[in-house]
Amino acid sequence: MPGPALLRGVDRAAFAVAFAVRLRAHGVPVGFSAIETFTRALGAAVPGSRSQLYWVARISLVRRERDRADFDRVFAAVFDEVVLRLDPNARRAPAAPKEGAWAPLPSAGDDGLPDEPGGGLPWATLPTPSIGVTPDGEALLGIPQRRPSRLTGPADTPFDQLDPDELARLEEWFATAMPNWPTRRSRRTVVHPAGGTIAVRPTLARARRTGWEPIELARTRPVHKRRRVVMLCDVSQSMQPYATAYLHLMRAAVLSADAEVFAFATALTRLTPMLAHRSDAEAVDLAGRTVTDRFGGTRIATNLHALLRSRHGGATRGAVVLIASDGWDSDDPDELAAAMARLRRRAHRVIWMNPRVAAPGYAPLVGAMAAALPYCDELLPAHTVRAMGDVLAAVIR
Repeated sequence: MPGPALLRGVDRAAFAVAFAVRLRAHGVPVGFSAIETFTRALGAAVPGSRSQLYWVARISLVRRERDRADFDRVFAAVFDEVVLRLDPNARRAPAAPKEGAWAPLPSAGDDGLPDEPGGGLPWATLPTPSIGVTPDGEALLGIPQRRPSRLTGPADTPFDQLDPDELARLEEWFATAMPNWPTRRSRRTVVHPAGGTIAVRPTLARARRTGWEPIELARTRPVHKRRRVVMLCDVSQSMQPYATAYLHLMRAAVLSADAEVFAFATALTRLTPMLAHRSDAEAVDLAGRTVTDRFGGTRIATNLHALLRSRHGGATRGAVVLIASDGWDSDDPDELAAAMARLRRRAHRVIWMNPRVAAPGYAPLVGAMAAALPYCDELLPAHTVRAMGDVLAAVIR
């Protein structure tokens, strides 16, 4: 039987967002995926005490050890004042709710408004009341009414509509979203108590202390290392609105995952040494000077063949290969199909990022995309921050 709820009648989604906003204001980076995880955790196991709520929030929202102290201060400032001191009876276990611990989300009708009155946002997101003065000199208390914004949130805004400052912040988000990079089993082994294979030499070395009787067995298990990631970004004229955002993704991949990155239009250019520079401005400037054929035509098949024949072609063996292109290619589709077939035999996974996929009614039926699609594991739009999160999730799988 579930325990009593700590915060009854509160919309858990709005509560999670409000708490995350307060953490961000105090320097704790909380991403969209962490907020979603916190919301789902609240729905899966309703906290019955302050301690349970603390651990659910900390496990879901804190990603770095150095942020733990800031999280503790924010959590104490919020819940020590709101729950414990404001309501002395909160120390006692409240009665279990009859139907649900959280307030139900208001159902929208045909006009998009809630069907039931009073189904608004909880206390955590209520606007601040404003005090005014009437012409007669009397005090007037008013609550501002929040109306829908004409602008879409940054998570759903296409990359071609973001300003330079928002594009610059993408790299930080990409870096924080890459800690759980995929791994692979290597041929090397290491001595470990949980290993399944007996190591002969370490076992004999330990037997010297027991009269050459193998009393203590040494076991080994394989070493897991990060799987190689290779990214190819189309910088032709048709991909110009998205090239900057993908450049920040490539830099974050180089710094966080030791990836190999390439840019191509009519020729292939390796950008890994340039984007590995410590200075953001210097890295972008070096990449811009190195890629001399940007914002021109596109030859996807020719550049794929060039990569596979080059000395860097071995990096694609067992790697996760990301190809960012809209599929507008001047080469023969049969040549692209042959290059993709060869690449698919080498790579662990092939993920194609095409921002045109998000367009209504899009279907990869003709041209280069129709030739490349049979050799791709995933075809994703990657035109917004939220869509890029789906790409990173596909990489980890």
